[in-house]
Amino acid sequence: MMETLYKKAKGYDVEEIVCEYNVDEEGNKILSKEKHSVKHVPPDLSAIKAYMELRDSELSRMGTEELKKEKERLLKELKKSEVKKK
Repeated sequence: MMETLYKKAKGYDVEEIVCEYNVDEEGNKILSKEKHSVKHVPPDLSAIKAYMELRDSELSRMGTEELKKEKERLLKELKKSEVKKK
């Protein structure tokens, strides 16, 4: 999760491929044009803020098993709050 958030906070390049096809008399698709381009996705301010907050939080210090337990705990709390609303 942190790696993805960091990438979004930093900005990244994406290769985009656009293909155009023609159809021949027999109905077969034939590739007529292929265009490759690289697009830059700029840094996201919200991702920068979230990354900086999470980097120093308790979550960043937890191991995989601890994170799984925390996830389960939070899901249980969410279900309880949904039941109370009904």
